[in-house]
Amino acid sequence: IKEEKKSYSTEELTSIREKIELLTKFNQIEILRILHKDENNMLNENKYGIHVNLTEISPDVIEKLQIYLNYVTTQESTLDEIQKQQDNLKNIFMSNNNE
Repeated sequence: IKEEKKSYSTEELTSIREKIELLTKFNQIEILRILHKDENNMLNENKYGIHVNLTEISPDVIEKLQIYLNYVTTQESTLDEIQKQQDNLKNIFMSNNNE
């Protein structure tokens, strides 16, 4: 039985592109590593950066990109929550020391 591969709409690909553009340089390099692993991907580089036509990327690679983007989003949310908890504890500690 042949598995049906998902195709991505223009809106989905645009959303992925926008999320990638907002990533830090470190995370964008990780995206490039994912893309580079697939030999069929054409990466075009010029003085303005590296350009990728997402419409030519296989659905498997797009799925890997989405998994990585979800990972980064979850990681950032977790780090933000930890930072809020640390700030809260610092405020509690400082207010207790002032009393």
